[in-house]
Amino acid sequence: MHLAVGTFNLNNLFSRFNFEADISTASTSTVETTTSFTFTDPSGFKLRTYKGRLVKEKPAAVRKLIADRIKRIDLDVLAVQEVEDIDTLRRFVTDDLDGLYKLSALIEGNDPRLIDVGLLSKRPFGGVTSWQFAADPADPTQPVFSRDLLQVEVFSDDRKSRLLTVFVNHLKSHYVPFNVEDPDAEAKRANELRRRQADVAAKIIAAVVRPNSHYVVVGDMNDPPDSEFLAPLTQSPELNLVSGLTNAEETRPSPGSPPPPTALWTERFKASGKPAVYTLMDQVWLSPAVAPSLESAFIDRRTKLGGDGSDHDPSWVVLGL
Repeated sequence: MHLAVGTFNLNNLFSRFNFEADISTASTSTVETTTSFTFTDPSGFKLRTYKGRLVKEKPAAVRKLIADRIKRIDLDVLAVQEVEDIDTLRRFVTDDLDGLYKLSALIEGNDPRLIDVGLLSKRPFGGVTSWQFAADPADPTQPVFSRDLLQVEVFSDDRKSRLLTVFVNHLKSHYVPFNVEDPDAEAKRANELRRRQADVAAKIIAAVVRPNSHYVVVGDMNDPPDSEFLAPLTQSPELNLVSGLTNAEETRPSPGSPPPPTALWTERFKASGKPAVYTLMDQVWLSPAVAPSLESAFIDRRTKLGGDGSDHDPSWVVLGL
């Protein structure tokens, strides 16, 4: 059987109430009324904000762009990042993906911006495990993962055999707030946290799998595959992971001129006055038992430099299991 497994950062798939309306479209009414809402139980009302600002939902037109891409590549198993919550993910599947996926897995994680990692699948799930409470070696009172390390068992349609264990990541980003006193120190702190996350992820995975286990490690790693900060995971001598995207093909040529120096990229960043940087942040790593089953690999290339609904492009592998 063939199994297509990939990853896609959906770039702030939020579904927030923004309480806006176009008054000009409202029907005229002669009735005057005042309505008051009283919340006697504060726990029953939650207004989600980030740094004092209400984050609005992802517009329908933009959701359609990422949904069209997901429907076109039509994977069996798709890891996702930057999703607000499980209800948002399920509604996205129902309303925007036309029910393409039977199952959705997401457990609320650690991110203060409320972006979580999840998994969509046409195949049955077994266990779903969150490792969000794994301790940071630098401060055991704090969790190490910025979001979560989500572990999901994917089974055959008859549920008699486990096809894969999928480990979904979204490691610490390179974002540095503009108002910090020492940007270089903040960037170093982010890199070191990403290194610790990679190290803890490797140790967790090594503890729960066997040498002949079928598993994949996927997600937005926020660094290139050869990064020293990912090395504790990607070059772990215990795991011996194999990159599934080394020979990935683009679904279309990259936009812009001049073209990127390589086709192996999923995220583009351009600082003002500097050349664009293209990075393969969205990765698929295969266990030694899965690597021989790799048949092909792809990156769905955006049509606009800024991205089609997301600043990331999805990547995936096709396995012959």
